[in-house]
Amino acid sequence: MATQILLLEDDINLGEIVSEFLEEEGFVVTLVDNAQDAQDKAYEKNFDLWILDVKVPQGNGFSVLKNLREAGKYTPAIFMTSLNTTIDLQKGFESGCDDYIKKPFELEELKIRINAILKRSFAHKNEDYEDLGNGFKFAFVSQTLYQDDKPLVLPLKELKLLSLLLKNKGKFVDVAYIFEEIWEYDQEPSELSLRAYVKNLRKILGKDSIINQRGRGYCYA
Repeated sequence: MATQILLLEDDINLGEIVSEFLEEEGFVVTLVDNAQDAQDKAYEKNFDLWILDVKVPQGNGFSVLKNLREAGKYTPAIFMTSLNTTIDLQKGFESGCDDYIKKPFELEELKIRINAILKRSFAHKNEDYEDLGNGFKFAFVSQTLYQDDKPLVLPLKELKLLSLLLKNKGKFVDVAYIFEEIWEYDQEPSELSLRAYVKNLRKILGKDSIINQRGRGYCYA
């Protein structure tokens, strides 16, 4: 069965270009041009992926995704937007997105990001779980953290960090190696962001779940 994608884009030309490209790649695309229609479609139909522009009529992509996540909808989501500040990026991930692509972008880049997310999403059939206690478990293949069998919506880098630490459980992982494994080649590593990811994971899994030592890095205890 073909992969179903909901695309929210109010620029008609761009929306049609992206839709045509994805359909040529074998996807089935439902295109909408405002926040309300996107939210309605997401409730009416089961999609495999949502691609959401942020600055759209009748709301915005952030609020659409936040509302859907709060309603228990865990479909993977990509934001595509011209917004490029750290605050915008943080807001996007806090609302529950899985990835973020900045305009203008190459269609091939979008396809790569889509395939990467779908690969994680559908990999649950052959999952290898790590029981973390207190109702938490981590799926390595799809890189998903569950609480009482419900997936938690976390930024991709946080999940990658948790996966890396769990694979080296009981051992310290050097910060430079974390940067190399988690940040893409064209991204600037940020120690401040790393600290924020660790802080959030500790908030979820317990303050003593991840320890750090100056010069040695981080360790999942």
